[in-house]
Amino acid sequence: MRHTALILTGVLAAALPAYAQDASKATIAANQALKDYLPFEDETDFENATRGLIATLDEAEITLPDGTVVYDTAQFDFLEGDAPDTANPSLWRQSRLNAVNGLFEVVPGGIYQVRGFDLAVMSFIRGDTGWIVIDPLTANETAATGLKLLRENVEDLPVSAVIFTHSHVDHFGGVKGIITPEEIAERNVPIIAPEGFFEEAVSENLIAGNTMSRRASFMYGNVIEKGPEGSLGSGLGTTTAAGTVTIVEPTVTISESPTEMAVDGIDMTFLNTPGAEAPAELMFYIPKFKALMQAEEINHTLHNLYTLRGAKVRSGDKFAKYINDVINRWGDDVEVSFGSHHWPTWDNENIVELWKGQRDLYRYIHDETLRLANKGETMIEISEQLTLPDSLAQHFYNRGYYGSVSHNAKAQYQLYFGWFSGNPSELDELPPVEEGIKFVEYAGGADAVLEKAQADFDAGEYRWVATALNHLVFADPDNQAAKGLLADTLTQLGYQAESGPWRNFYLSGAKELRDGVVKAATPDTGSADVVRGLPLDIYLDYLAVRLNHPEAAGKEIALNFVMPDVDEQFSLTVTNGVMNYTIGNQADTVDATVTMDRAVLDNVNLGQTTLMDAMTDGSVTVDGDSGKVEEFVGLLDGFEFWFNIVTP
Repeated sequence: MRHTALILTGVLAAALPAYAQDASKATIAANQALKDYLPFEDETDFENATRGLIATLDEAEITLPDGTVVYDTAQFDFLEGDAPDTANPSLWRQSRLNAVNGLFEVVPGGIYQVRGFDLAVMSFIRGDTGWIVIDPLTANETAATGLKLLRENVEDLPVSAVIFTHSHVDHFGGVKGIITPEEIAERNVPIIAPEGFFEEAVSENLIAGNTMSRRASFMYGNVIEKGPEGSLGSGLGTTTAAGTVTIVEPTVTISESPTEMAVDGIDMTFLNTPGAEAPAELMFYIPKFKALMQAEEINHTLHNLYTLRGAKVRSGDKFAKYINDVINRWGDDVEVSFGSHHWPTWDNENIVELWKGQRDLYRYIHDETLRLANKGETMIEISEQLTLPDSLAQHFYNRGYYGSVSHNAKAQYQLYFGWFSGNPSELDELPPVEEGIKFVEYAGGADAVLEKAQADFDAGEYRWVATALNHLVFADPDNQAAKGLLADTLTQLGYQAESGPWRNFYLSGAKELRDGVVKAATPDTGSADVVRGLPLDIYLDYLAVRLNHPEAAGKEIALNFVMPDVDEQFSLTVTNGVMNYTIGNQADTVDATVTMDRAVLDNVNLGQTTLMDAMTDGSVTVDGDSGKVEEFVGLLDGFEFWFNIVTP
C-alpha cells in the first residue's frame, strides 16, 4: 500500500457534500484522448475479477458492536457503465474492478480470496489441518467477516498458519480478528513474516506520523465524498477499513532466498524481497498449485516508488530484479499468480506477460531516469520527458492508478541525487509565503495574476494556473477569488487524473480551499495494540523528535528510568538542545531516577494518562529532583493534526 502507516482506526467519514462543477471542454478532451489510446474493448480483467465468485455479504456494512460502520461494500456501487465526464475513464475502469467484492475460488479446493472488504486482499490456502491465512487485512472486523464467509461457504476449519507478506498495516492489522494470541500459543500456530517485519510494522510513520497521516487524509480521500465528482478509490484497491488494528509477533522469520518449508503440509518456497514495495517483504511459490503469491511486488497497476503521503523512496531497480528472479525460477511452470491487491492472473502465457511487463515497467523508469540524469537533465525535466513506450503503456496493468510515471521518475532521481538539481539559483529559495509575495509583485499585483489565470483556465492550461494561483493564495490567503479559481482548477485536474491518489489530492485540496480545514474521520496513529508493541528504542526516538529543541537549548537534564515489569532500564540526557539516550544503562550522576512500568509508559503514549498524573497517583515514582522530570516533560511538544496544506 501503502499504504497509511500504523493504522486506520476511528469511523468512516460521513459523506461530505460535493461541490457541483462540470467537466470543462479541456477535461473532456483529455479524457477522451486517453480512452482512444487504451484498449477498452478488452474485457479480460472483468472476467478475471469475477472469476470464481462464491458468495458475498448479505449486508453491505461491516460494523462494530455499537453499530459504527467499519467498512461498506456498497459505497462504490455508483461505479457502473461508462465513465462520466468528471472521471478519467481509465481510473473509472480500474475502480469498477476494485469494487468487485466477495469470496472467490482461485484454485479449486486449494486457494481462495476475499476481495473488496478492505483496501487489500486476504487469501486462504487449504492446508492439511486448517486454513493458512495470508495478509489478514487492516482491521479485526473486516478480517473476521472474511474468514466467516469462507467458513460458511467452503469449509469450517481452524486457522493453521498466518503469513504476513509485508509490513504495511493493510496486510496485518486484522490478525486478532482471525486468531487470538492464546490460540497461537495453545496450538503452536506459525506466524510467518519476512525479516524485519515487526520492527518495520510498528515503527513506520511513527516518527513522522502526524504529517504522514494528515497527508494520507488527502491521499485516500478521507475528507471528500465518494462519487462521480469525488473519490473513486485509491487505484490500488477501494479504501481503508476503519476498525480495530492489531498485531502479533512472527514466530518464523524468512531471511534467505530461497527458503523452503512445509506450512501445514503445503510445500512453499519463500523469497525475501526487502526494500522494493516495503522495507520488509516476501513472495512465495506453491509447487502443488503452480501458484505464486506475488505480494505487492507485482500488481495490476504501476505501484509507488514514492508514496504521496510521504515515506522513504523505493527502488525501481529492486522491483525489477525481484520480478526477474521469479521469472527465472518459475516462469516455465506457473499457472496462477495472485497477490495482496487486485484479482489473480491465470494461465502461464498470461502470467509471464504480466510479470515481464511489470518487470520492464520498473526497469524502464529507473534506468531512463538515470540515463537522462547523467546527461544533465534535472528531476522536473526528467519527469516531463519520461514517457513509457506503447508496448508498456498500453497494458492496463502498467497504468498509473496508484503510482505515476511522473512522481516515480522524480523518486528515482531523489533516490540517487536528493532534492538539489545542481542549479545554484535553487540552493536557497524563498519559502512559499515570501516567494508568493514576490511572484505577485513581479506579475503586477493580484488582479493581474487573476486576470491572466482566468484566461489560462479558460484555455485549459490548468497546470500553470495551479502554479500561479498557489503563489497568489500564499501571498494573500484571504483572497477568495484566487482560492475559488484555484479550487476550480484543482477540480479539473482531479477529473483528469488517472491516479487515484492524484485525484484524491486534487479534489481534497479544492474542498479545503472552498471550505477551509474540515475535520473528518481519518487514519489515526493511536492503535493501542501496535503502540504496546513498540520497541523501546523507537519510542525513545519519538520522544527525541517531540523535544522542542530551541526551548531546550541551554538546559541540562539527566534522568535514569527503570521499568520493573519488563526488566528494562535506560538513561537520557538533554543538552545542546537535543535528547540522547542509552538503553540498558543507568548513569552515575543524574538529576533523578524515575521508576515506572512499561505499561504506564504505553498509557502515556496512548494519551490515557500523563506523566504528571502518573506521578501524582503513584504509578510513577521519582527519586531525586522531580522538578527536572517536570521540566523535561514540559519540553515535549505536541502536534496539531489538522494543519493547513493548501494555504499558509
